[in-house]
Amino acid sequence: MEKLRIMSVFGTRPEAIKMAPLVKELKTREEIESICCVTAQHRQMLDSVMEVFGLKADCDLDIMTPNQTLSMITTKCLTGMDGAIERFQPDMILVHGDTSTTFAGALSAFYHKVKVGHVEAGLRTYNKYSPYPEEMNRRLVTALADLYFCPTANNRENLLREGIQNGVFVTGNTVIDALKTTVRKEYRFTTDLLNSLDYEHRKVILVTCHRRENYGEPMQNIMEALRDIAEANEDVELVYPVHLSPTVRQTAWRYLTGTPRVHLIDPLDADEMHNLMARSYMVMTDSGGLQEEAPALGKPVLVLRRETERPEAVDAGTVALAGVRYADILRMGNELLHDEAVYARMAHAVNPYGDGFACRRIADAIEWHFGRRAQRPEDFSA
Repeated sequence: MEKLRIMSVFGTRPEAIKMAPLVKELKTREEIESICCVTAQHRQMLDSVMEVFGLKADCDLDIMTPNQTLSMITTKCLTGMDGAIERFQPDMILVHGDTSTTFAGALSAFYHKVKVGHVEAGLRTYNKYSPYPEEMNRRLVTALADLYFCPTANNRENLLREGIQNGVFVTGNTVIDALKTTVRKEYRFTTDLLNSLDYEHRKVILVTCHRRENYGEPMQNIMEALRDIAEANEDVELVYPVHLSPTVRQTAWRYLTGTPRVHLIDPLDADEMHNLMARSYMVMTDSGGLQEEAPALGKPVLVLRRETERPEAVDAGTVALAGVRYADILRMGNELLHDEAVYARMAHAVNPYGDGFACRRIADAIEWHFGRRAQRPEDFSA
């Protein structure tokens, strides 16, 4: 019997971090031929992750262009996938999460009548413009997919309410698998700044902010709050790896340049980001992935968004929704810095996102679906 040809398609840094351990797990399976296809929606940031995890693409669509729009990303990905599918003839295409690459990859698979597996399925805010365009990307992929790999039981419930009954698995989140390989106590950073910070005696706050829906006034509010938190707390060091988006960089430089103890640095490789997070006091972010990663490392997270599609962490107490209003961000940031009881509750809450074996469950589910394994894998339970 021929091996199953499973093609993993991704194009951004967050996708790559979460798909890398799965690609590597698939390569260990005798029943599977693992094919890695990258769109390079984010060229530079994608390449750094590939290097960290030792991955080599079997197919690179190299679609990124300066000032690319969502329409450009989607159409270039669609046309590029035609050749990739014709060349490799996959039995299933795996896409991750909610990017334009995710949607275009799933749509292309549908056009070629290839089955779709959706990794990190079932996340919802039920507000189609927040996060934008991610919320609609993942809803559209739900309509196209055949297998759904949900990080949590809550994600499965979302799909069940939408009438998705078959092919649904609760696996945990693959990012927890990734953290097992990247975080090391003896880790040395590549920059003097990160090596020289006093993580033991200073309160290092890791910040990321880049969401499209935060452009404009919300991002200005966030930057002003970050500036004032740093200025008011002399024991704080704020480290902000600034996204490569020109809009984000201009806003960050405008509001934070020259603020004492605020370090604006370039984006970090995955292993550096994970190890910086592990040594930080807390995280303030509008990212999705960091809401899952930081709790696994015992770090409280303030989410700089109006809502989150990851309510499990809010319910568990590892994450708090700070929103995008200046006063709320300032108040909640200072509370975590000064109230030891609040900090301890968040830092010691149970992480609901996985046990580090999500990739194994996903690979088992694929083999079971195609009749290469006798038993359906057990669902993850937090």
